[in-house]
Amino acid sequence: MSILSIDPPGFELPLRLFLGFRVLIDELHAELARQGHPHARPMHGFVMQAIGTEGTTAVELGRALGVSKQAAGKTIETLERLGYVERARDPRDTRRKIVRLTPSGVDVLVRSARIFDDLRARWAAVIGDERLRELEADLRKVTPPDIFRLDVPGWFGA
Repeated sequence: MSILSIDPPGFELPLRLFLGFRVLIDELHAELARQGHPHARPMHGFVMQAIGTEGTTAVELGRALGVSKQAAGKTIETLERLGYVERARDPRDTRRKIVRLTPSGVDVLVRSARIFDDLRARWAAVIGDERLRELEADLRKVTPPDIFRLDVPGWFGA
């Protein structure tokens, strides 16, 4: 009997999926650092995606991320210090302050998208294009359709 015919323990699946995620994220951030963004962190990507192209308020950002307004505010302060976001009055309602991406914040997201494409190509080179497409298709079958769930930071903290 081959060792390959024995199913691995159930806990290995989430650990392998998480390790795959971790490998991709670590490689992304190493490349972002090489490309001029050494202070970008995994949490920053979730936050900048949640801010989006239109901007948002700290309350809305906290809600999208599944964290408190205070936690969102601390992250906004960090991103502001790094030059990735700026606060401004909402042109539609001057009583509200919105958080917007700066050109540097947009640059991080644009570079991240390109780097993820490169990382995907590297995985395809290792396991083959067809196998990678099959893996992605299989994951789509067992996961919700909304791939942009940005509440991961709050979920991890829960």
